[in-house]
Amino acid sequence: MSYAGHEEPWRQWRAAVAGARMHHAWILSGPRGVGKAGFALQAARDLVGGRVMDHHPDIIALAHPPKDEKEAAKRDEGKPYETKRNIPIDEVRAMQRRLTTRPTLGERRVVIVDPADDLETNASNALLKSLEEPPRGTFFLLVSHRIGRLLPTIRSRCRVLRFPAVADEKIDAVLKREAPQADAATRAAAIAASAGSPGVALEFVGLGLGELHTLMEQLVRRGDADFVSRGKLAEAIGARPDRQRQMAAIELARSVVAEAMRDVDLPAIPALADAHSQLSRLAGEFPTYNYDAGLLIMEIGSLLAALAAPSERTHA
Repeated sequence: MSYAGHEEPWRQWRAAVAGARMHHAWILSGPRGVGKAGFALQAARDLVGGRVMDHHPDIIALAHPPKDEKEAAKRDEGKPYETKRNIPIDEVRAMQRRLTTRPTLGERRVVIVDPADDLETNASNALLKSLEEPPRGTFFLLVSHRIGRLLPTIRSRCRVLRFPAVADEKIDAVLKREAPQADAATRAAAIAASAGSPGVALEFVGLGLGELHTLMEQLVRRGDADFVSRGKLAEAIGARPDRQRQMAAIELARSVVAEAMRDVDLPAIPALADAHSQLSRLAGEFPTYNYDAGLLIMEIGSLLAALAAPSERTHA
């Protein structure tokens, strides 16, 4: 599958593969939803060679495992399942045991970690040992949505392949192809909220985030002195939103603030930057913290409402 905006990453990757000495560890860095995982899988298949398989024995993928045995059974049955919030050390240890043997079908083996941002601390330290002393013929592809969350020692041992934000017209083409049910207004809102990520735009359409987006924009413009808009925001996200929808709400709020920065006077920039920083903090903490969904959406609403003109701001 071809992804929009991957021309330059592929050019750099293929030049490296054709070089005299291929670096053993790579960080695929860029916004969530730009297709880094798809790139990693295709790049891994190219490296190991041979025929394409759904589960190639020389491609080891580390991701969030099932939350418990019950969820593992759902996975084995091909059903949707809940995952752990982080990638634990057990996953890294299992990978390292496989690296003690030779590749199964050829001379190369590839380890994909998706996303490396979500490795537990001890899992990151364990992975570092493999990066420091990689077995012959073993390559590592670390998918990262926020490269700053990776250990500096991991970053220093990897070559970084950057994936840029995708142009609006290319995202629109993706939406027309993958979400034909979305009308022009929905596509426009999805593109505005996507921050250059086709995956986020598709998530916007799939999760029905249009109402949330409209309410967030109203909070930034008008404030919420009587708390009515924040109540509507809580209703729009739902009484028991799953973690995907909660995380989408945080990312959506960040994109609304980022969009607002483009059209305001200079004095308003510090407040917007601070709100964006607070939302980034929430996004960073979300994988490991157990937030109450109702309190989370009210905090998001309050951050947005505080950005309205002084005469209209809430006193929350």
